[in-house]
Amino acid sequence: MGAELQKNHLKAYGITYWTLELGFKAQWLLNYEGGSFLLEFTPEIENECKIRGVSYEVISDLKAELILEEIASPSKNMESVILEKAPRIAVYSPKDKKPWDDAVTMVLTNAEIPFDVIYDEEVLANKLINYQWLHLHHEDFTGQYGKFYASYKSATWYVEGKQRSEELAKSLGFEKVSEAKLAVSKKIRDYVVGGGFMFAMCSATDSFDIALAADGIDICESMFDGDPSEKNYSSKLDYSKTMAFTGFDLERSPVVYEFSNIDMTGDRKIKRTADYFSLMNYSAKWDPIPTMLCQNHTSLVKGFMGQTTSFNRNYIKSTILIMGENKMNGEARYIHGTKGKGMFTFYGGHDPEDYTHRVGDPKTELDLHPNSPGYRLILNNVLFPAAKKKKQKT
Repeated sequence: MGAELQKNHLKAYGITYWTLELGFKAQWLLNYEGGSFLLEFTPEIENECKIRGVSYEVISDLKAELILEEIASPSKNMESVILEKAPRIAVYSPKDKKPWDDAVTMVLTNAEIPFDVIYDEEVLANKLINYQWLHLHHEDFTGQYGKFYASYKSATWYVEGKQRSEELAKSLGFEKVSEAKLAVSKKIRDYVVGGGFMFAMCSATDSFDIALAADGIDICESMFDGDPSEKNYSSKLDYSKTMAFTGFDLERSPVVYEFSNIDMTGDRKIKRTADYFSLMNYSAKWDPIPTMLCQNHTSLVKGFMGQTTSFNRNYIKSTILIMGENKMNGEARYIHGTKGKGMFTFYGGHDPEDYTHRVGDPKTELDLHPNSPGYRLILNNVLFPAAKKKKQKT
């Protein structure tokens, strides 16, 4: 999985997932040649690598043992993690969305990793228990329809989407979309607390926490829910209920395309040619979880924009790991935390290979980006639940 050795990094994850589906175990060699995978040799697996265009090397048992001995050396910042079982994957997304509307569904499809699409009905019916990994599509959990009102209030897709959301909320027993989304947010939070793994990108990150902080508070203006927002609602937010963010202020104007000051999109002073973020370097033996999530063939990843592009460090809880950051701009791009027995990862931006994705833009052709470092971060999270749990070192 090194930079020059692997022809298709993204599909390599799919091969590993497929191997686990067959009932074989695999080993993830953290920090060894870009985070390589050690798979049991079978003609079937070798043939699948050829079909999918994935680079591989057949090695002897002796060479495998020598590699594992090198990795085990205390002098090496490496670790071998056993991958035991392919996690069942759910993508929380409106059923009418296309795969190219979301980076995660695109890369899962490209890597040939199976997933189920679920939405409010399934979440409220407690179907999350059937999955080990959940991705949140670029959703607005606050009930403000992505705050697209100013630019798209007359667009057919906006009008029809708003109507569908209102009809769905009522069919589920809620008067307002914001109330339905809050109930969904709580179910997802409980899923994580119970041991689930949740991954969110772009607006699904901050809007999720805002919805939790605004539990019982009307923050929506009349064009969103038919009545004015609650007076002085900003002072009533409860940050103890959030996953990752604290102390933030909400954007009160309904015509501003922003939820809060968590996001730094409007404050960025970075030229596109200089827009990168760096991945943190962790101890593979002592901190295997963030090490897994940061596996890559480069430590420098191209930046990319979104409704929520990056996170203001001032509003990130002290318990949260900042795994990817742009220090020059004081922003976090890739963060991780725990909640109860589970874990979550928030990743800023919309599409790692589409710098300024806009409504109506063509889909990204991932076959043109088989070695994308930004997409590898997503796939690290997909395989993460398959890792054999180890007792914490003390």
